[in-house]
Amino acid sequence: MRLLTTNLTYKDVQPKLRETVDMLFQKVPAGVGCKGFLKVNEKEYRDLMETGSKWCIDHGYGWDTDLKRIEEHGCITQADSSKVSDKAIKRGISQLGTLGSGNHYLEIQIASSANIFDEAIAKKMGITIPDQVVVMVHCGSRGFGHQVATDYLKVFDEAMKKYNISVSDRELSCVPFQSKEGQDYYQGMACAANTAFANRQVILHRIRECFSSVFKRSAEELEMNLIYDVSHNIAKVEKHKIEGKWKEVIMHRKGATRSFGPGHDELPKEYQKIGQPVIIGGSMETGSYLLTGTQKAMDETFGSTAHGSGRTMSRTQAKREFRGDSLQKDMECRGIYVRAVSMSGLAEEAGKAYKNISEVVDVLEHSGISHKVVGFNPIGNVKG
Repeated sequence: MRLLTTNLTYKDVQPKLRETVDMLFQKVPAGVGCKGFLKVNEKEYRDLMETGSKWCIDHGYGWDTDLKRIEEHGCITQADSSKVSDKAIKRGISQLGTLGSGNHYLEIQIASSANIFDEAIAKKMGITIPDQVVVMVHCGSRGFGHQVATDYLKVFDEAMKKYNISVSDRELSCVPFQSKEGQDYYQGMACAANTAFANRQVILHRIRECFSSVFKRSAEELEMNLIYDVSHNIAKVEKHKIEGKWKEVIMHRKGATRSFGPGHDELPKEYQKIGQPVIIGGSMETGSYLLTGTQKAMDETFGSTAHGSGRTMSRTQAKREFRGDSLQKDMECRGIYVRAVSMSGLAEEAGKAYKNISEVVDVLEHSGISHKVVGFNPIGNVKG
């Protein structure tokens, strides 16, 4: 998830909403198998998967200030491109700057005064004016990360025999972390994480270009600053206090997101007193939230919280109950302009196919593992 500000208001954007969304739809390809504008050779791609967002910024796709507002500063340093298959490279090399499909999205949102729950913290993160426009992105490493995982599932299938491990489901295949196979996979997975950071960085660059083109001002003048970028399907080595002692552990957040509290040494200076920004995505009809991490999360959930609203029905059921074209028209009548690659894909993402995001966020707030700061309402969306 990645969230950035603008100094535009709903009043500024509404007359040009269709133009803005249409340009984003053109400049940020979405859908299965789509290809991005950024062309790199294999050496450049290997450099990118080992250095993540920094590679993009070094090549002009971002600002130096972006790096400090990305989890791990946009790079897991253990990445080793030699641990990635040629097939994975072939799948990923042409997809930089693309959204993909499913529940991935690029959304223009409004922070109305009624949805600001902690004004002081909101201001520290750049939410400073009534009905301010922000942009949220949800996407990963595309087919590249999926291929890396698929490759190592096959490796683990064989390796488990050597380590006398048996599992009830092949998807749970595993090996000891310090084994050769375990380290190879961790280094390959780090390449996938870095590619995801880089993909979102390129998309951020394109978003800035589109807004600058439509509103005839530079991205700097529009104050299109990154609030934060955080993952929700990643494994990393972290230190946590367990039974009173600090221990180094493998923290796997799958369908979860990091929620580090105030004072954590991995947070940028401007967020040290308030905690890590936490981006919680909802459905394209209901909106999303910005929260902050808490000390209670550090104490009770290994610095973790929820990542989104979660589905209440399968994609198949959603397609039976909703029509994408009808949904698109209905949303436009409610002031939400959506461009989608597939109408069936749009039907899968209907708001009623998801839990109530406000209820989910209230649970996080009441449990104390995240602090609610701002709620966002959608007005424009690009879907794969």
